[in-house]
Amino acid sequence: MPKNRRRDVVRPLSELTMTLREHYRRKREYYAVGLPTNYDRDLKRLFPAQSKGHVTAANFLRSIRREMVQAVAEGTGVHQYTIDQILLKMIDRCKILRLRLATTEEQVARRVLVMLTVQTANVIHTGYHRIAL
Repeated sequence: MPKNRRRDVVRPLSELTMTLREHYRRKREYYAVGLPTNYDRDLKRLFPAQSKGHVTAANFLRSIRREMVQAVAEGTGVHQYTIDQILLKMIDRCKILRLRLATTEEQVARRVLVMLTVQTANVIHTGYHRIAL
């Protein structure tokens, strides 16, 4: 196999003005998934508790994140990165709304799987098909 002998410089480092953090922030904004109008209502159904004695919904979602993303990806064929971005939005909204678990983790995990699958289908149905790398 021949070696790549090209030495093209796309842009010299000395000319770069944007940080890597800024680059990825812009990329996330460009590929952002919009939230449907009933999104908060659905999250409040999943996590109705607001007392201080229960686990926060955001922490719970973080703890099952990998498992949920893999399950939805296997069931839908959608790339895991896209599903993970949807789940991260769910986590952010749960933090903002200060939602907490009110039932057992097993019951909520099943409901989260359903909601994440539905939200993934909604994203695909509305035309989102790009994946930011």
